[in-house]
Amino acid sequence: MKKETKEETTSLEEEYREVIVEKQTGFNYREVIIIMAISILFGFLIGNVVNFVRKNNLKTEIPEELEELVSTYEDIEENYYQKISKEELLDAAIAGMIGALGDPYSNYIAGEASKEFNQMVDGEYVGIGTSVGYQDNHAVFLEINDKGPAAEAGLKVGDILVAINNENVEEKSFTEITSLMQGEKGTKIKLKIRRKDEEKEFTITRQTIPIESVHEKVYEEDGKKIGYIKVDVFAANTKGQFEKALKNLEKKKIDSLILDVRDNPGGHLNQATEILSLFLDKKKVMYQIETKGKKQKTYALNNEKRTYPIAVIINQDSASAAEIVASSLKESYKATLVGVTSYGKGTVQRSLTLKSGSTIKYTTEKWYTAKGNYIGEKGITPDVVVEQSEIFKESQKEQDDTQLQKALEILKQK
Repeated sequence: MKKETKEETTSLEEEYREVIVEKQTGFNYREVIIIMAISILFGFLIGNVVNFVRKNNLKTEIPEELEELVSTYEDIEENYYQKISKEELLDAAIAGMIGALGDPYSNYIAGEASKEFNQMVDGEYVGIGTSVGYQDNHAVFLEINDKGPAAEAGLKVGDILVAINNENVEEKSFTEITSLMQGEKGTKIKLKIRRKDEEKEFTITRQTIPIESVHEKVYEEDGKKIGYIKVDVFAANTKGQFEKALKNLEKKKIDSLILDVRDNPGGHLNQATEILSLFLDKKKVMYQIETKGKKQKTYALNNEKRTYPIAVIINQDSASAAEIVASSLKESYKATLVGVTSYGKGTVQRSLTLKSGSTIKYTTEKWYTAKGNYIGEKGITPDVVVEQSEIFKESQKEQDDTQLQKALEILKQK
């Protein structure tokens, strides 16, 4: 093997995550996952199922069965009549291996999609804490994270973006603007904005911004306080946000709880496990995992349990880790499931981030509910089936949300 190829092997910085993969959506970055890595060109990775760790112990020897693959790569690199990209060759080889598995939940994610995917998995991104969109043909700040550097600097919702680092953006596409906004942590970005008839300039340092995946509120119905928690995705920081929200609600003396995992595509398995452990004691099974034909029950991690009534709202886009949480609360906590049948994602994956920044993921296990039911391709049928109203799809108003209203009605009677 050539020296440069060997250096690639030994210097590869790999990262793998325990995440449970959500529904299959092609190369959509919202696929949040449990995945293991198989970049055979770079060696093999071994890990266990419930940890989020980093390793640098790749094999430096190429297995005999892969020598042809490596020699083909080297021969093309040396002798092909036109200039080639090593990165593109490696991308194609890795993508080919993942594709050969024939598994819709095993994917190779490259480029910007990989970066966005990892941001969602990690639950954070590097930036200034803003959301930009178009209004009246202007790039406008639609949201300002009140804990981010943009808010601290004085940017406001409604400010029109004029220039980034002295480069006028008024005629640029959204993709071009997004590219100019990005940068490494600790670097500065200079923005010119228009606020009413006045132009202002800001110099802001990019920071790590947490993504809020948990939202809470309290409903007061017929003299009862019903807590509500919406979980968008099970990112690496979701459990901390969830526990904080739950304690806030309990300080307000809630009588019951609605957990809303509609449109939740999944996420880290350990986050789902830790959230479930807030409600179940160690004697309770949360779910079961099957590896190479052997099943193992997973029990709650501690004895911190709740006893108040819970309703879980699910829909056709509740998948994977969201389905684990819903099924576990149904079977081990006696929660009531409301909504429509869930997606039906019954397998587990692991992920590996390659030195190039691309991500690969593939299936390693199947999961079953606490009582041993397999929901793959079938989904979970709610205890109370409620279709969403067409009016809500347009209005997005709570009073038109038939699934939420049914959950509230059920808990008022508990």
